Amino acid sequence: VQLVESGGGSVQPGGSMRLSCATSPSFIRTNIMGWYRQTPGNQREFVARITPRGVTNYTESVKGRFTISRDSAKNTIYLEMNNLRPEDTAVYYCNGRPTYYVPGNWGQGTQVTVSS
Repeated sequence: VQLVESGGGSVQPGGSMRLSCATSPSFIRTNIMGWYRQTPGNQREFVARITPRGVTNYTESVKGRFTISRDSAKNTIYLEMNNLRPEDTAVYYCNGRPTYYVPGNWGQGTQVTVSS
């Protein structure tokens, strides 16, 4: 299953950006969809997820600033990022998995750079 990300780029601190992840209709309806990020030399870390029932979870550092959502009509999930900080700089990856206990499928990653 393909996960195709878009929307990365550069932004100044305090700015906003929206990431998108497009996939197949059946996949987005039946899988836990999430966003992870990775910086050089570090492990990939969880950012946000949305379950098929619409339950959302966020890592503590992005709560109140990031919002994950799903548009089933467009077969796309989004990560709306506001009040971005330099420490949000990373490659962001889309992920979809049927349960929490398997690695699932990954997108190719999109770079987000927050810098003045």
